[in-house]
Amino acid sequence: MADEQTLPQDDNMTDPATATAGEMTDEATSDTTVAAGDELAELKDKYLRLAAEFENYKRRTSKERIDLFKSANRELMAVLLPVLDDFDRARHHTQNAEDAGTVREAVDIIHNKLSKTLEQKGLSSMTTVGTAFDPELHEAITQIPAPSEDMKGKIVDEVEKGYYLGDKVLRHAKVVLGQ
Repeated sequence: MADEQTLPQDDNMTDPATATAGEMTDEATSDTTVAAGDELAELKDKYLRLAAEFENYKRRTSKERIDLFKSANRELMAVLLPVLDDFDRARHHTQNAEDAGTVREAVDIIHNKLSKTLEQKGLSSMTTVGTAFDPELHEAITQIPAPSEDMKGKIVDEVEKGYYLGDKVLRHAKVVLGQ
């Protein structure tokens, strides 16, 4: 054989066939560390995007809630405008009226129209006189001697009417109890 030239071996270069278990573990650990770093960066990016998306959601829903309240008031006011017009007309036409019956009739017509309009929007009044006292619905103002034995512990008089809006109490009724 002719002079075989041998290449000097570099200590840093290892033949995979002759590599020791420790050298392979170092490479695997390095690859795992890089993969974990990439995964961490990806998860951090997802987290930041999700947090930003949630903040945008909160702002948007808050704005929608405010808009809903404004539009609800606008709708109610638009429904009440004809009643206000009726009051203006009644004041104008009964300004010089001497007959109290004419004024009373105008007020009754407007009251009925207002009541029907509010009922269409879900307002209903409480029936209280003669019923048992319920602290969830009523506010007791005072107690008086009951006019009859069966009215003891029940509502004798109503000082201020209570109202429901839908199925919830809008205003508690102010009542007088019989003792």
